[in-house]
Amino acid sequence: MVRLLKLIILILVVSFLALTGFAYLGDLAPTRADVSLPVELNVSN
Repeated sequence: MVRLLKLIILILVVSFLALTGFAYLGDLAPTRADVSLPVELNVSN
């Protein structure tokens, strides 16, 4: 029972470290692109 608990805690710690490492070192930057669209406004005078 104690071994199983140690294994679960080890898996949780390793998973947390892997997630943190990926968040800091992974390329999570969004792709950027300029977008220009014409807008028609229906304004009556």
